Amino acid sequence: MKRRSLLLTAVGLVAAAAAAYGGYRFLSPNGGQPQYKLVKVESGPLTAAVASTGTLNPVVSVQVGSQVSGQIKEILVDFNSTVKAGQLIARIDPETFQLRVRQAEADLEATRAAVAVQRAEVARATANLMDAQRDLERKVLLVEKKFISASERDKAQTTFDAAKAAAQVAEAQVRNSEAVVRQRESQLAQARVDLERTAIRSPVDGIVVKRSVDTGQTVAASLQAPELFIIARNLTDMQVETSIDEADVGRIRTGQKASFTVDAFPGRRFEGEVMQVRKAAKVESNVVTYTVVVSAANPDLSLLPGMTANVRIVTAHKEKVLKVANAALRFRPAGAGDDKAPAGSAPAGPPPGGPAAQQQMRERLVKELGLDAAQQEKLDAIYAGMREKFAAARDLPEAERGKAMEHSRGELRAQVSAFLNPDQKKRYDEMNAEFQSTRAAGGGGSGRVWVVGEDRKPKAVPVRLGLTDGTATEIVAGEIAEAAEVITGLATAAGKPAATAGPRMF
Repeated sequence: MKRRSLLLTAVGLVAAAAAAYGGYRFLSPNGGQPQYKLVKVESGPLTAAVASTGTLNPVVSVQVGSQVSGQIKEILVDFNSTVKAGQLIARIDPETFQLRVRQAEADLEATRAAVAVQRAEVARATANLMDAQRDLERKVLLVEKKFISASERDKAQTTFDAAKAAAQVAEAQVRNSEAVVRQRESQLAQARVDLERTAIRSPVDGIVVKRSVDTGQTVAASLQAPELFIIARNLTDMQVETSIDEADVGRIRTGQKASFTVDAFPGRRFEGEVMQVRKAAKVESNVVTYTVVVSAANPDLSLLPGMTANVRIVTAHKEKVLKVANAALRFRPAGAGDDKAPAGSAPAGPPPGGPAAQQQMRERLVKELGLDAAQQEKLDAIYAGMREKFAAARDLPEAERGKAMEHSRGELRAQVSAFLNPDQKKRYDEMNAEFQSTRAAGGGGSGRVWVVGEDRKPKAVPVRLGLTDGTATEIVAGEIAEAAEVITGLATAAGKPAATAGPRMF
């Protein structure tokens, strides 16, 4: 009993000592202040990219079908067979089509014989007409000399008219028979074409990637040609068809560099570039996407059609920028107020064209363009005149605000360019192009980072943001320098000596 009492007393003393030490650490000058996680502002390259998945396909994939119906008599190629344009790859039983050709040939011969008969009739009608004409001419002379009566002349005239009509009928029958001959010739040509179509030939040079029929199978060509083979024209040149979300498609441009990986070769990266941004939208479960085509060189034929590719499209790149971790832009100390940006996104700052943004842009223009006093006065006058337009644009409904802002920016750029010399104007155009590129890459706007002040309390530093890659963001302007330490969050208790847990009391 006495030993148990001594043990409980010892445990109580240990717990009291631990509590006293913890209170001392908390109330001491260092322990009373919160500890922060810090990261340094770095300088280096920054790349903005859009990631997605897609499917590898040949650039040209030809579906080979049949224009005639029948039974497959023989197949001369298989999967992965290399074929040349015009090469025979399959044959449909031609017997039925050969009989049709023979029937068409016989019909043509019969029609040609009928034409010969009709031409003989024309010759006989022509002879009768000439005889009637001579008889009419003689009787006309005899009537004039009053050797015969006028009735004989009239009878000869009637005979001549009848012979002339008979000759015209014979000639019409010949023309009709000749037209029938041409019709029979067309039917014979069609029958021969159908017979030729029983031989299925490759339309292009390539590789057979799919075979859909077997020998003995019957194909029926009606409104749609049945698929027999699919031939990839050139597997050394392939493409990735990837779906890009509507929120990111505005950043994609033809010619942008891209890379992708496939699960079959996890340690290998393939290079390509954006070849096409298709304007046809795809809507699935209320999600709108657009198909972007990325080229894929495949000289060693290691890539196969249908593989899933993990694509990364580079939308913007800068070799050396001042950048900060996005966690520093998301940090907000306790009690900082509700006017800051919500956690998880960079603070929005003043709207584009606001006074703070205009002041920052003015200082940058004066510095980078080397504006003299007269030019600065003109710049101030332009900004003063545009301030009301920007303010009015910010009050418009959201659907109209963007268009009005862009129009005002264009007007401002035109007015500024008017008083610049050629060298200044060139640099100003480069700055505008850089700004547009940054906006297209998803960057831009204002933000705020926090540093530890002299009083060990967080101090806000406004910054102007640029390009972002999702992990780090470029700092375009602001009172922050390379290697400066900014706050990303509160430190955990791991940095302090952990309190030793005592024995549990039952």
